[in-house]
Order: sequence, then C-alpha cells, then structure tokens
Amino acid sequence: ATMLGITEVNPLPGHYLCPQCRHFETDPDHRIGADLEEKKCPDCSIPMDKDGFDIPFEVFMGFKGDKLPDIDLNFSGDYQAVAHKSLEEIFDRAHIFRAGTISTVADRIAYGFVKKYLEDNKLVIREAEINRLTRGCAGVKKTTGQHPGGIMIVPEDMEVYDFTPVQRPADDRSSGIVTTHLDYHAIHDALLKLDILGHDDPTSLRRLGDLTGVDVRSIPLDDPATLQIFSGLDSLGIKEEQIGTPIGTLGIPEFGTEFVRQMLEVTRPTVFSELARISGLSHGTDVWLNNAADLIKAKTATLSTVISARDDIMNYLLAKGTEPSQAFQIMESVRKGRGLKDDQVREMQDRGVPKWYIESCKKIKYIFPKAHAVAYCLMAFRIAYFKVHFPAAFYANYFSLNADFFDAQLVAQGGARRVAETIQELRSRQDLTAKEKNNLTVLEVVREAFVRGIRFRPVSLTESDSHNFILLPDQELLPPLISLAGLGYTCALRILGERGQRPFRSVEDLSRRTGANKNVVEIMTQHRCLDILPKADQTSLF
Repeated sequence: ATMLGITEVNPLPGHYLCPQCRHFETDPDHRIGADLEEKKCPDCSIPMDKDGFDIPFEVFMGFKGDKLPDIDLNFSGDYQAVAHKSLEEIFDRAHIFRAGTISTVADRIAYGFVKKYLEDNKLVIREAEINRLTRGCAGVKKTTGQHPGGIMIVPEDMEVYDFTPVQRPADDRSSGIVTTHLDYHAIHDALLKLDILGHDDPTSLRRLGDLTGVDVRSIPLDDPATLQIFSGLDSLGIKEEQIGTPIGTLGIPEFGTEFVRQMLEVTRPTVFSELARISGLSHGTDVWLNNAADLIKAKTATLSTVISARDDIMNYLLAKGTEPSQAFQIMESVRKGRGLKDDQVREMQDRGVPKWYIESCKKIKYIFPKAHAVAYCLMAFRIAYFKVHFPAAFYANYFSLNADFFDAQLVAQGGARRVAETIQELRSRQDLTAKEKNNLTVLEVVREAFVRGIRFRPVSLTESDSHNFILLPDQELLPPLISLAGLGYTCALRILGERGQRPFRSVEDLSRRTGANKNVVEIMTQHRCLDILPKADQTSLF
C-alpha cells in the first residue's frame, strides 16, 4: 500500500514505478492497484510496477501523529513462535510482556446463575429483581488469559510496574509466560501493542510455491481467469448444479464462506479493488447487512460508492473539501461505533455529502481498515490463482490445513455420490454441531475436487504422511493418517516415527510400538490399511 501523506483534495490514485530507473508516474484516471493497465517506462522501455491502493498513512498515525498506531503482523502459524522470540533480540526481554485478558461472566450466563440459585432455594421473585441481580453478576471476572498474539512493549527507561502488575495466565505459576495483570484494553493507550499473529495464508502460499515451483510474488493481481471465479465458474470448467453454488471461491480464504459467497453473487466483482471492498464489507459490523446491502439493492449506491473500509470515509470527505483533521476525527468516530456528532453531521451536509451516506455512517458499529482488507485479499487472490491454474496442488494444501475434518473412510468407500448424499443430509438439519459444520464445509470442497477430476487414494500405512496430503501424479491425492476419524495426531506421529525406524511386522507389532489402542486398530482395519500385515508376530504352521 502506498504510504503518502494526503496534501491534495482528491484521494490518492494508483501509480507506476520503474524498477530500474525509478521513474514515477501517477495514473491520471485515479484508478488503483490491479485495475491499472500495463505500462512501459518511457526511459528504460521495461514494464513498470503497478502500485497503490489508496491507503493514506494518516489512517495509521493521524495527521498530527496523535493516533496510537495499531500494528498487526501476520506470520505463518508455523513461524509465529519464532517471530515472538525474535522480539527479544530487538527489544530487551525485560520490556516485553504478553497482553493479558480478563474473561468475564456474560449476561446470559449471569441470568442462568440467578435462575439456578432461585430454583435451588425455591425462591420466587419479580422479573425486575431477577434483572437487577443479573446485571450485578454480569461482568464479574471469571478467569484470566492471554491475547493470542498481543505483545506489550514497555519503554526502555520505564518498568512494567509503572503501568500494570504482571501475572501468569490463568494464575498458573508453572507457566513460563508472563502477562499483564490488567486487561490490555485498559492500558491500550499507554503502551505500544504489537499483534504478532499466526495465519494459515502465509503457510499455504509457501506450500503452494514449493509444490508448483511458482514464485507467489510474481502472480499477477489482474489475472482474468482468477478474477472470474469471484463472480462465476467458467474458469473452473464446472457448473452450479455440480457444486451447489454459482461462485467459484469454495476453499478460498476470506471468500469461501456462505455469507461472503452471497455477497459475491450480489456484487459480481470484476477487478481486484472490488475484492478489497468486499473484504472490508464482510469484516465490519452493520456495514453490509442493514446498510450497504440495502443501498446496493435499492440502487441508491454501488459497490464502488458504499462505505466498505474506514479509509473510504476520510478519503471521501477530503475529496469533498473537509479539513484533514476533521475528516480524520469523523472517520475515527464512525469506526469506533460512536456514530456522528451534530457538528460532524452539519459539516458533512455543508460539503454536499448525500443523506444516505450520512445515515450509513450512523449505522456502523465497527469498520475494517483498508490495509487489512488489501493484505488479506493479496494472499487470498494468490491462493485463488493456484485453484484455477494448479488445482491438484490447491486441493492438497486445502485438505492438509483441514485434515481434522476430512473423512477419509467416507471419501474412499463412498466416492463422489456418497459425499453428495452426506452434504444433502447435513444441509437438511438445523442442529449441526461446530464440528459437523466444519465437516460440511470440507465435504463441499471434496465434491468440487471430484467434479474437477481430482481423485483420492485410500490412507496408506506405509506411504501416508501424519497430517499432510501428498500430491501424486495424475491428479491424485494421498490422505494423511489423521484423516481417519478417531486416529489422533499423537498416534499418527508415532506411526510415522516407528515406520521410519523399521517396517511393521504385524498388527501386534504396530500396536506395541506405537501405542495404538484397540479402537485405532479397528479403524485402520476397516479402512484396509492393515491388509498387508499378519495379526500377530507368530503364525501357525498348519
């Protein structure tokens, strides 16, 4: 994203930069990012880099440096611990603490406490008194914990005790992690917090690059075939009746859920910048539903004019001539869910802002930063590129990430027909558990893989990995050991480790060396993984 200060009235356009002589040109049509056309440098005659997503740096720090920056860094989940450790080299270890959290009693749980107390003591009181007691219990500390990636940085010339006591998460003295005693929200404006987060997308891109030999950074963000799957199925060569959806984003991060696919059906994006807008709309609260969706349906606004990210508000107001600091403050008020003050409404009205835009701002409870949306879309689009052009590698990666919800027995023995029947059965039920919902999501991708010519081998005792799918020739995938329901990750690792030492002589030998219990052996027997082994080390001569 372009980090340039806004000094002009118009929002920042996209730009071209020559990688050799650094010749710079601004796009005169105010387009951005992947929407820019190919252009050669007038001095070097080589293709210029396209850049710019209309993200002013002031959104991050404010026009006067008066905004506390919110720094989120997404790393591969496999690398997150290393990233945390590296902070100790950048900063003194004594000045780094995990962001503490305090879990409190929710309203509905508090109501249950009150009702249970009344039942146990055979008491009957008025509903108003029940509500009063519920409010008294709600918000009481339940336990302490830690932010999944939050790191608080204490200034070099100060101690953590100048801001907060410290403790072990969940009051566990044996834990090696030290967290802030105060909830990080309480000291958020006093200390710098870095969110060093674990994310699946960098892991996926590294794996897909290794499987295909493609440099993920070279993937064009305006690849027509890849863009097409966000509005249809032509690039995948399949039809809606085959996979149950008219959109080709099953399995694509940020765009694969049913909620976002419905957004794609309504908006039918055709360029990358529209994908970033959809990402912002889908992550906000009261930004799409009861807001932008209604405006687009009524044709009051379009996808390109509705508010999709917090940056849109400030850029729009700057374009209307609002004083920069005031435009920033209006954006901040809206993105924090505080709506608009009377003087802010008057300012917007004086600048000719439409009534629907002002009302849209008032409805928003939380709105996504555009930098986040663009970062997520960059990774999602690159992964989508592999889905279109390298399908076997894409599905191998996707199922590896979701191996816990892949039913190898169902897929191997039932095939495409049984998978389709199971999807229909699950969709007919209203009481799905969280695990069943995840199973359904993965099965829908399995169905699509079958339609696109991908085939699945049965799990192999001698060849399968513990948790990753193996890409075989001829569009075939070999599922891992943990894709057998009931065979856990620890047992799978033991099997892999013992298999590397020496071959298994028998089922008895397998069970003894890996600790596989009777249930695991039965599961592997049903899947015919153990057909190559005798039951015991000794066999009868007769």
